[in-house]
Amino acid sequence: MFGIYLKRELSRRKKAALVIAMGLALGIALVITVNSVSAGMQQAQDKVLKSLYGLGTDMTVTKAQAAPSSNSSGRPKFDFDAKSDSSKTQSSDRVMTQGGQSLKSSLVTEVAAQKGVASAVGALSLNVTKVDGSFTQGKAKSTTSGSGQQGGPGGQSSGGTGAPQVQGGGASFDVNSYSVAGVDVTQQDLGPLATSKITTGSTFTAAQTSAKVAVLSKSYAKENKYKVGSTFKISGTKYKVIGIATPDSSESTTDVYVPLKQAQTLGDAKNKVTTIYVKATDSKQISTVKTTIQKNISGTTVTTSADLADTVSGSLSTASNLATSVGKWLSIAVLVAAFLVAALLTSSAVSRRVREFGTLKALGWPSRKVTRQVVGESIVNGLLGGVLGIALGLGAAYTVTAISPKLTAELGSTGGGGGMGGPGGGPGGPAASAAKNTVDIALSAPVSLTTIALAVGLAVTGGLIAGAMGGWRASRMRPADALRSVS
Repeated sequence: MFGIYLKRELSRRKKAALVIAMGLALGIALVITVNSVSAGMQQAQDKVLKSLYGLGTDMTVTKAQAAPSSNSSGRPKFDFDAKSDSSKTQSSDRVMTQGGQSLKSSLVTEVAAQKGVASAVGALSLNVTKVDGSFTQGKAKSTTSGSGQQGGPGGQSSGGTGAPQVQGGGASFDVNSYSVAGVDVTQQDLGPLATSKITTGSTFTAAQTSAKVAVLSKSYAKENKYKVGSTFKISGTKYKVIGIATPDSSESTTDVYVPLKQAQTLGDAKNKVTTIYVKATDSKQISTVKTTIQKNISGTTVTTSADLADTVSGSLSTASNLATSVGKWLSIAVLVAAFLVAALLTSSAVSRRVREFGTLKALGWPSRKVTRQVVGESIVNGLLGGVLGIALGLGAAYTVTAISPKLTAELGSTGGGGGMGGPGGGPGGPAASAAKNTVDIALSAPVSLTTIALAVGLAVTGGLIAGAMGGWRASRMRPADALRSVS
């Protein structure tokens, strides 16, 4: 009889332990899945920001957007000689700083000195509009008509000899716009060139602060058939191509990179920068650093990646909101339910073990020893649930990565003067064109060691909660309960 009872009791315990473990496993698996998908969303947003904004830093500092002047049309002015030889091609460059806004270079040092800032570097972003073409001179034609004939375009009467008339005049010009970034060649690990890799040639050296050299983006070099060693002109200044840069993701928002001093000369912006790239000492304190800079340095706008992420819409934004809000609360609800079920099942199992625990107490076991016994069993059940949950979570994350569902991201308006857009981010610049694009991103679900550690912690926590309730129940049993249960 005792053997049958023991066999039935062990079967009940196994079933109860399995139910507890599976409940915890489902909750932990959901937590892992939500965390991994959220991490994938964050990676996707980072790719979008790099693709559309050229983002490669924690935050940027730009000049606060000023109201446009009432007497400024904002239209570039070009000067050409319409009387020149029609066979001669004319060219004119209009170089403007990004958005017409700039900061003093001395602010770079001031920003770098702020609490929480690891490093800061300035860059100057220019928009260049180049016009090439020629005028077509009209042909003069004489007339010998009598008095009263109108001669020439003015309609004045001639005195018998026909005035020459100009016919067939016109002009043919091509307009090409591109972006130029002035790079601090002494700190290239931070700034507009930091998000690109030199795939052909070489990058700038620290000695080339004033050199007339340039690095071109791969797409711009291909479009204009430039290669390492080629030369080109900006506003009459000749530059030699020393390298071709390929962006880390998608297309670059900058076409041409030159040393900062050269960009300042081209843009007539001596000791000026348009963007200060900032690296924080702690990535978790970015919002605090942003507040510090805004408080201590007036007249500036500080933009972080979180600010730009708010401007990204499309299915990526929708999925991200679901993962971070609905997914988080769903995970919490499932975990609470799993912990509650585990605690109730453990308490119920303890109630069915009245004979066992009552007998142990009758044999001299103190209450704390009985409690340790129950808590230990519950922790083992929790760890078993953790193992199963991690396996299920990894399987779900792998499935998401294998399927790689496509998400779309559309860029909205930042409402600022370039923000973290960096080079070309001004109105009408290349970044403005990029803002109209839709980027397709393949979603992945990476699982970090932090997520695994969280899962293990939740498993132990679930076991402790269940064990605490069951242990409290067991500690209240009296030896007499065991004797009354004996038939």
